[in-house]
Amino acid sequence: MRPDVAHAGDVAAPERPGVQPTGMRFMRHVGVMAWKDLQVELRSREILFTMTFFAAMVVVLFSFAFLKTNAEGEMVAVAEIAPGFLWIAVLFAATLGMSRAFDRERESDTMRGLLLSPAPRAALFLGKAVGLFVMMAVVEAVVVPLVWFFFAAPMFDDPLPMLTLAVLATLGVSVVGSVFAAMLMRTRARDLLLPVILYPILVPLFIAAIKGTSGLLTGDGDQAWFWIRFLVAYDLLFIVASLWTFESLVIE
Repeated sequence: MRPDVAHAGDVAAPERPGVQPTGMRFMRHVGVMAWKDLQVELRSREILFTMTFFAAMVVVLFSFAFLKTNAEGEMVAVAEIAPGFLWIAVLFAATLGMSRAFDRERESDTMRGLLLSPAPRAALFLGKAVGLFVMMAVVEAVVVPLVWFFFAAPMFDDPLPMLTLAVLATLGVSVVGSVFAAMLMRTRARDLLLPVILYPILVPLFIAAIKGTSGLLTGDGDQAWFWIRFLVAYDLLFIVASLWTFESLVIE
């Protein structure tokens, strides 16, 4: 055999121009799905404004409900309970977004078209979760400064751990919420059933978020990072479970 002739298996076949690797195509499908939902929301301004307004009202009203008199005789909010009301406001606001996550597909009967598209079912699910994640992040960007202002809570003393905890908690809520919203998409009483089914699953996540936030506000770093690690394990578990079960939930 001539030494300058290589075996067919020794040289990788050149990639065809215009063909993206599988991972890039998958992420592109996720981005397109998320951008579609966010673009529709930016035009209608239906869900995001409702979520933000509701969460802000919860924080403001509870800040006035829990007032105490300090040594100077001034009425101040109790900073120790701020983590609980922060995440309660986020949970209730997120529920509003989850209940509408698949409503547009159901009302317009476009879910069948999405399932028949070349996009993988997992990419459709992750796109929905990313869209909900972004909307929740916007709500938290409004609610956290309100908690800092009305409860006098040191929300920005440890910005990196606080941001890490918020991202992990928001990711878990968006993933779990998206899969349960898909499961109840064709149910007539979905708005009533969603909180009943969803909240017990989210209880460990919100306990971790509240305890972790409390640790950061009180300077207990060990407690905070313990719950942050718990959120990492929780998110990984439910991301894998959601990707595994999503297809069976949406197939008719």
